[in-house]
Amino acid sequence: MLLCIACGASFSETKNTFLEGLRTPVSTIWKILNARTEGMSLNATCKVFGIAKNSLLSWEEKFSNLHHTLMIYSLSHTFVQSVVEGDEFYTKVDKNTSAEESSRWTIVLMDRASRFIWELSCGKKDKVLFKKAIKRLAELIEQTEDLTLVTDGERRYGKILFEICHELLRTGKVGRPRKTLKKGVTVRVKNKGSQAHKKGRKKPKYQRTCPLHPETSNNISDKETHANHVEANNSAMRRKYSPYRIKTNTYAKSKPGFQRI
Repeated sequence: MLLCIACGASFSETKNTFLEGLRTPVSTIWKILNARTEGMSLNATCKVFGIAKNSLLSWEEKFSNLHHTLMIYSLSHTFVQSVVEGDEFYTKVDKNTSAEESSRWTIVLMDRASRFIWELSCGKKDKVLFKKAIKRLAELIEQTEDLTLVTDGERRYGKILFEICHELLRTGKVGRPRKTLKKGVTVRVKNKGSQAHKKGRKKPKYQRTCPLHPETSNNISDKETHANHVEANNSAMRRKYSPYRIKTNTYAKSKPGFQRI
């Protein structure tokens, strides 16, 4: 408890914060949420720690909403250079289905330097899900002078980014201006899988998916074109969160609960 020198009123140190109104000690809440992140289910956590299910759900919603505050705070800064890795992985929800029919694909956009997760959205692997993630990336481009997006094999990142964030290259020549990515934006794709047994024209191992602005410098080498950091994060997600363990019968029951976890 704190005491105001001006008016003499007493108040809690969590006043006007997202922790306001919580009677349980923050240290206890942290232990409970840590057990959840290590893969313990909702019912098991409530039984072990002797808490109500609604209390645990409210705590998870409070902490998950904190990500929006951090996102606004991060977008208020100007970045000189940023490298973002994009990848996606899926799990089974409610019942066993194939990967193409699963509605719980998760798209991850992670900053390589700080490991800050810009986007972590789930849904069906279609254009709607990719567009939702890329819109967040378009907001980041406005605050970044030099941004590079690297992905593993998935070309829809670059194509949808080109639809949302492009500009017309006006050279003064006769004809329709050519569309390019905004100045300072680069998209690189690493084509995964072996093509030694395939006939015909082979795809290059590293390539661009969109036309770049002439004044954009390609400052990332082929060796740096990878999504290793976000893939390591995906492996940790599968190890910790029970709904992502596709080889078990622990499936998420609904999309809101899956997104909250």
